[in-house]
Amino acid sequence: MPRSKSILPFHKRDGNASLERKTSKTSRDRRLARLAFVPNWVRIETIAFLAEFAGTFMFLFIAFAATQVANAGAPATEDNSLSQYPNSSNLLYISLAFGFSLAVNAWAFFRISGGLFNPAVTLGLYLIGAIKPVRAFLVFIAQMVAAIAAAGVVAGLFPGDLNVATTLAGGTTIAQGLFIEMFLTAELVFVIFMLAAEKHKATFLAPVGIGLALFVSEMTGVYFTGGSLNPARSFGPACITQFPGYHWIYWLGPCMGALLAVGFYELMKFGEYETVNPAQDFDDHEAQLFVPPEDAVTKEEVARPNVAAETAEEAVQHVSTGDRLHTILSESVKG
Repeated sequence: MPRSKSILPFHKRDGNASLERKTSKTSRDRRLARLAFVPNWVRIETIAFLAEFAGTFMFLFIAFAATQVANAGAPATEDNSLSQYPNSSNLLYISLAFGFSLAVNAWAFFRISGGLFNPAVTLGLYLIGAIKPVRAFLVFIAQMVAAIAAAGVVAGLFPGDLNVATTLAGGTTIAQGLFIEMFLTAELVFVIFMLAAEKHKATFLAPVGIGLALFVSEMTGVYFTGGSLNPARSFGPACITQFPGYHWIYWLGPCMGALLAVGFYELMKFGEYETVNPAQDFDDHEAQLFVPPEDAVTKEEVARPNVAAETAEEAVQHVSTGDRLHTILSESVKG
């Protein structure tokens, strides 16, 4: 049966609607009375700033601490960098630590600040219009301060020299390191766009996919560049130890990666990617109601069916048909 384009409105039919609204308004007034002197936008941005600081700190603290553990048995390098030898066990341990730490903390904080934890991600989300300029600036500051704090706490809390800096290794040139960082960051940022910025049925699981994206990227990048993909991740430890002469690649590379991801994402949006392979996250009921045109052009033509509304509308039509049939039968009997 073709999809109906009309949506049946739903209304509260009990007498408690006005009472609920009144109670809600009273609770809101009471809750905000303590912050009446603060403009609401200041309250919101302050909470976002604090959450982004806490999330970035915990993400990098756990990741740095695990990296310190992985490198504890290795001889310290002159630049306090990651292991300069391709020890696959250490590289896997570090990659898992970064990926899992990101997944856990992003899942905890994404409903507050978005759980960005990365200036390159912030840049990408700003460019596609997912966050506003003020929020982007504030979370950037939070990320940088939190990265320095996390590196400082790890340096002071764990024995030995801080050994978590990102440096080039394995004969990697500066140009190679720059483009490794670019492509790995592009992978991470594009995954964030598709799993978090693009809303879908599994958006609440986005932190898991994002953590896995960082994990696989770290598996490639840790040995050659330190696997930064995040200017804050490189800046924090460098403030505690020292800045290598090519530190700039850990800013330019991730930013180039974010721009690459933005460009490809916008290309997909321009081409209405939703029409290419629709209904992939529909459940059985939605799939039954989904009857797209043979040659869909816009995403609206392949939008998710409103199962509740269409089921209710069918029920109303069924009742109306039954009423008409009853009327006809009654008139026939009378006749």
